[in-house]
Amino acid sequence: MTRVALLDDYQEVALRLADWGSLPAGVDVVVFRDHASDEAAVAARLAGFDAVVAMRERTPFPRSLIQRLPRLRLLVTTGMRNASIDLRAAADHGVAVCGTGGLPYPTAELTWALILALVRHVPREDRGTREGRWQETLGTGLNGKTLGVLGLGQLGSRVARVGRAFEMEVLAWSQNLTTERAAAVGASLAGSRDELLARADVVTIHLVLSERTRGLLGARELALMRPSAYLVNTSRGPIVDERALIDALRAGAIAGAGLDVYDEEPLPVDHPLRRLPNTVITPHLGYVTEETYRIFYTQAIENVRAFLAGAPVRVLQP
Repeated sequence: MTRVALLDDYQEVALRLADWGSLPAGVDVVVFRDHASDEAAVAARLAGFDAVVAMRERTPFPRSLIQRLPRLRLLVTTGMRNASIDLRAAADHGVAVCGTGGLPYPTAELTWALILALVRHVPREDRGTREGRWQETLGTGLNGKTLGVLGLGQLGSRVARVGRAFEMEVLAWSQNLTTERAAAVGASLAGSRDELLARADVVTIHLVLSERTRGLLGARELALMRPSAYLVNTSRGPIVDERALIDALRAGAIAGAGLDVYDEEPLPVDHPLRRLPNTVITPHLGYVTEETYRIFYTQAIENVRAFLAGAPVRVLQP
């Protein structure tokens, strides 16, 4: 019997969004709806499985974990990039790693949900209205303001175009961005990262986490932002120095932050970001839509079926 583990099905939707019954006879699929963060607990949980389907970076697979799973032969990640999987260690231990497709727009849409919630104080006003209060805040309009986009790939470009629809000035910056590329989506190329931070009313991050971008925004960079400016991060938590951000929010050095990603996920229950009133925080929902999940799980099934047939597809190379 081949045993397949589906990890971190927080919403309890994995089995109904794809036809797992289409896998060959003798394949046993087990769903784990809770999250195990301790490596020893994860190793014990997965010791009896031949294949694992991981949801994005929710459960890391470093070398230390992979070598504790001698039965594992197939690791499927949703999406075609997963920085939390050690691909070289997987190859060294004879584990095939395969990815899936996804959709480019859900994270861009959530970015705008966070921006609008921040500038119009939606969470506070929603709570106040339910509790019997009326009009507690003064919001800020976006028309004529400056949107600073760090990273102008698929996601950043979508966010920039929506900014233009709100009649915002759009500034963009990344290390290799050109004036022509920025102009193609209605943005102007900032002369530097620091210029973008100093001029923008809203700064939104759409960069891939790498050694080059880890800690890209620290205390010095946050100090360049206006006290009336907002920061939004739907990319990866470690791109921003979390402690520096917390300090800036507490001091009122920036007006607020909309965050979907964190250094540690799930966010610990005692984390200070949960208690800061000038934040809107969501639990890494950028890609979490029914449309995305149907692609993830349908292609995960294809990956398992192809692997069992001896012809793996969508293989990720070290």
